[in-house]
Amino acid sequence: MSTSFGAGFHATPGRTVDASAYDRFTGRWSRLFVPSVLGAAEVAPGCRLLDVSTGTGEAAVKALPIVGASGFVIGADVAPAMLQGARARLDEPLFWPVAADGQALPFRDASFDCVICQLGLQFFPNPAVGLAEFRRVLRSGGSVAICVISTPDKAPMWGILADAISRFRPDLRNILYLSFSLGDPARLEGLLADAGFRDIRVEREAREDITASFDDYWAPIEAGIGSIPQSYLTLSDVDRGSVREEVRAQLSRFESNGRLLMSVEMLIGRGRA
Repeated sequence: MSTSFGAGFHATPGRTVDASAYDRFTGRWSRLFVPSVLGAAEVAPGCRLLDVSTGTGEAAVKALPIVGASGFVIGADVAPAMLQGARARLDEPLFWPVAADGQALPFRDASFDCVICQLGLQFFPNPAVGLAEFRRVLRSGGSVAICVISTPDKAPMWGILADAISRFRPDLRNILYLSFSLGDPARLEGLLADAGFRDIRVEREAREDITASFDDYWAPIEAGIGSIPQSYLTLSDVDRGSVREEVRAQLSRFESNGRLLMSVEMLIGRGRA
């Protein structure tokens, strides 16, 4: 029982990214926080914006109308397959997808007015190095905004699944819980300060959404898009069935008339260069 995780933990090497599965498992929740992230970064008309870990372009879609014709958005992601999805979604001359490691950005110092990173920093091998790079490419006075998942209990759609899988694959526990590795506000604030940012604030925000049924919740997990679903696919058929039933039982407390009403909490950190 082993797995080889692809760049950015989006899909196993050699497989394309199922954009629909990504959207249903992660994107549906991520997009709820995009307005807050863009506001925290003070994105404005004419802004030169770098969207690190752009994924399928969820934040870029909302940012482009704000920056307008006098600005631009560069979407950087370590996974080229994700950038293909972003380019297909955003056929805009002011959006430029770039395959890049967030810890070694291929841009000159002070190239951007704003840098955002939505649900990506927690997966960096060294988040401190990534934040130092964000600081380097920002102009003096420019703004950064980071969005990361809070603790597993505040994100039941992912936390319960990670917990169930970890009992069968304790060797993958570190990967399963990377999603929540920056869920401590004090740690995120400290990382921003160490990277040289000032005027730092870290705030908790929560959003609710409804999933039509447990089956609708489960379907994208079977596609194996993301670190937790990829871990799930390493299990035997019998163990997968056990995990599915355990998660169903745990999520039943969020069920009403067959639908799941769940809430997720994120931390949004901001700072100024």
